[in-house]
Amino acid sequence: MPALYLSHGAPPLADDPVWPGQLAAWAAGLPRPTAILVVSAHWEEAPLALGAVRTVPLEYDFWGFPERYYRVRYPAPGAPALADSVRKLLRAPGTPVQDVPERGLDHGAYVPLVEMYPEADVPVLQLSLPTLDPAKLMEVGRRLAPLRDEGVLIVGSGFFTHNLAALRYEGTPGWSAEFDDWGRRALEAADVDALLDFAHASPAGSLAHPRAEHFAPLFVTLGAADAAGELSGGRSVIDGFWMGLAKRSVQYG
Repeated sequence: MPALYLSHGAPPLADDPVWPGQLAAWAAGLPRPTAILVVSAHWEEAPLALGAVRTVPLEYDFWGFPERYYRVRYPAPGAPALADSVRKLLRAPGTPVQDVPERGLDHGAYVPLVEMYPEADVPVLQLSLPTLDPAKLMEVGRRLAPLRDEGVLIVGSGFFTHNLAALRYEGTPGWSAEFDDWGRRALEAADVDALLDFAHASPAGSLAHPRAEHFAPLFVTLGAADAAGELSGGRSVIDGFWMGLAKRSVQYG
């Protein structure tokens, strides 16, 4: 299976005239996964944690939106067998993996999956971000890479630029466009050193990502690609901007 990094949007993504169709077309062009493993920007927890091992209610981890966004349901099957495999791959001395059985999929997971797999018939497991350190997250991705041979779709879900100050602008802020262009070129060149040091190596890095949590899932995807020797073969499937933020989304494999 390929490994993906996608920009997931907020709940109003469903109302966008273009983006849902882009996500649906992307999923339609992929092999059907046996299960999906999602690492979302919206769950930071250490040590590594697994959520939605079985089907539980969604996490409506947002505030102030119209009521209809809180009525969305996505009862995807849990993935206990995948959870067992993840534990075996990631557990090591000093790096335990914990279960958080009551935690459901957050909007970084279910918002894009509603568009990509609307029947909610593919088992989904969510993995926490145990750190925002890019190098450590790449190592997590490398260790998860064998799951791809079992048909598991590994998805890092964030946003290619993420600073909500963009909502105050009309159009796309310069810092968002500059970072997106830099990131596109770094990905195309497989310049991992630059990406790992994005906060300093990129233009406007501190504006594009005041905190790194929405860029961090990319490194899990990069690690899964690196283990398969695919870093030079990535491609942007979705690009452009949404409310001033770069929605660049990439695929490896």
